[in-house]
Amino acid sequence: MKIFLAGATGAIGRLLLPLLVEAGHDVAGTTRSEAKQAQIAAQGGRPVVVDVLDRDAVFAVLNAERPDVVIHQLTDLSRRDFAGNSRLRIEGTRHLVDAALAVGVQRMIAQSIAWVCVPGQGPATEDEPLDLDAPPPRGETVAAVHSLEQAVAEMPVGVVLRYGILYGPGTWYSRDGLTTDQIRRGEIEASDAVTSFTHVEDAARAALLALDWPAGIYNIVDDAPAPAREWVAEYARLVGAPAPPIRAGAAAWERGVSNAKARALGWRPLYPSWREGFRSVLR
Repeated sequence: MKIFLAGATGAIGRLLLPLLVEAGHDVAGTTRSEAKQAQIAAQGGRPVVVDVLDRDAVFAVLNAERPDVVIHQLTDLSRRDFAGNSRLRIEGTRHLVDAALAVGVQRMIAQSIAWVCVPGQGPATEDEPLDLDAPPPRGETVAAVHSLEQAVAEMPVGVVLRYGILYGPGTWYSRDGLTTDQIRRGEIEASDAVTSFTHVEDAARAALLALDWPAGIYNIVDDAPAPAREWVAEYARLVGAPAPPIRAGAAAWERGVSNAKARALGWRPLYPSWREGFRSVLR
């Protein structure tokens, strides 16, 4: 197939691009940076320089490429620009969907996040509503995710992959990442808040498999939702940091998510638990 990979040089995109090429697909990979074109070409993709916030530019490149599938792996978090990331989810996704529909693209696969459902008991499933009444700043993130997912649902086949907290190369949760620095400084507490994690390799593999999945929303997380009192302590141990500060309690939405729906379609995480994943990334 002809595939348009938006965000080909991001933490997931750089792993997904060679998987798509190896599978025999013709891949155009986007970047905002002229300097990153060589990286895309070296992995077998055709570089496309475009800013998805430029609506006219997005229409022009989709009209030129006319792909069978658009894969949306765009984020704007390298500088912790949460407002910019929300704008990308809202405006960038809108531009991609409108341009894709205009040229007859049938399928879109888009990156979302898994920690957006209403408070409840036990791991959340894809059938539960989004926490649209959450106060800021969480409420702003949930609203942006809602906008992204509603837009993707307009596609003939729209697939949304809700990733857990991403860890591995190119993420904050890596040996030289932001989270490691924070844990070394004692800035992350070991609480009862439950998190679901996703290794970036597992995220990329899910996007490849989603080329054949039915329309819908899928949680792409490991098998082991974990309270912070466990994962923060283990993280600190692996990076040689002091024991983290301890705080009892958690917000009602901090409950992790279930991956049963994606597993039913054949996806299996290479790292079923963050424990072995952290060991591979942080040692």
